[in-house]
Amino acid sequence: MASKTVADVDVKGKKVLMRVDFNVPLEGGAIQDDRRIAQAIPTIKNVIDRGGRLVLMSHLGRPKAGPEAKFSLKPCADHLSKLLNKPVTFTSDCIGAEVEAAVAAMKDGDVVLLENLRFHKEEEKNDPNFAKQLAKLGDVYVNDAFGTAHREHASTFGAAQAMQGKPRVIGFLIQKELKFLGGAVSEPARPFVAIMGGAKVSDKIAVIENLLAKADSLLIGGAMAYTFFLAQGKTIGKSLVEADKVDLAARLLEKAGTKLKLPVDTVVADGFDSTEVTVVEGKIPEDKSGFDIGPKTRELYKAEIAKAKTIIWNGPMGVFEKKPFAAGTAAIAEAVASATQGSGAVTIIGGGDSAAAIEELGLSEKVSHVSTGGGASLEFLENGHFSTLDILD
Repeated sequence: MASKTVADVDVKGKKVLMRVDFNVPLEGGAIQDDRRIAQAIPTIKNVIDRGGRLVLMSHLGRPKAGPEAKFSLKPCADHLSKLLNKPVTFTSDCIGAEVEAAVAAMKDGDVVLLENLRFHKEEEKNDPNFAKQLAKLGDVYVNDAFGTAHREHASTFGAAQAMQGKPRVIGFLIQKELKFLGGAVSEPARPFVAIMGGAKVSDKIAVIENLLAKADSLLIGGAMAYTFFLAQGKTIGKSLVEADKVDLAARLLEKAGTKLKLPVDTVVADGFDSTEVTVVEGKIPEDKSGFDIGPKTRELYKAEIAKAKTIIWNGPMGVFEKKPFAAGTAAIAEAVASATQGSGAVTIIGGGDSAAAIEELGLSEKVSHVSTGGGASLEFLENGHFSTLDILD
């Protein structure tokens, strides 16, 4: 996979076409969380400080049929300008004569941000003609968008292909992701503990199977636990379950042996919005649903985490957005942070809801690495590489 970074390329006077992930939450045109923009700043500054002419491209949201004002990247251009304390030129499209003219007019150290790539349906289809039009804008290609690195789109794959013969490298954000995730997959310090939560076993089947071969223990939480419970013949009440995945869960349990750990108690309630909760061990009453791991499970999982030297966590332990069901996720987050700070464990939070939870609890600076891509980190844990990065230098 890609080994060279933008630091290995002389960018002075060259047009640097960089894929970033500025897919930030917007409300009324205002950015609600700028972390994805801030995380790209080290690579951005490296290019412009060395005299590169930086052309940034990104997607935002899921526009359905061409341009939609609410998905414009203009607020990102304005915000980036403030972060860099210099003008950022914004183009009203990502291809075409206006864009090519704006790029041609650039001077060393200038920054241009192109309009949303997904305003063109050809982006997600990896259309070769669209990719070539993007490729025309650069002398150097840089991918620093880990959150979309698992997708073969025109900006992540086709444009890089079209720029064969020119330098094609990764940025510092992807370099960091590969260092932590790659190390965990290939040479983890042991004991290696994986923690999987969230709603669906089906989303994480291949990851669980892969990690069972690598991890010393695999801790299961979230609603996916109830599919495993059903596979064991346990009563789960009205809990969320994937009935068509019960046989698969049974096979995973058989394959895993004692390596796979399931909750021993469950926080149950009448419904999602209930404030009255009880804790049960084993059988979940017919009129109740499980919404979080219970206190005994928290202690058992914390003990496993405390022994670990490598930890990967993807998916919450319960419905952490609701206070009555947040304790399990909070306990795991605190245990992971404690393992990092106390015993020097390498701890990786796999993006998505886990990243949101660790951020909300104020613990993101107390773990080794918070991934910028939920789906991307899962796919990397499953396959160990991305085709979009395989084609780079």
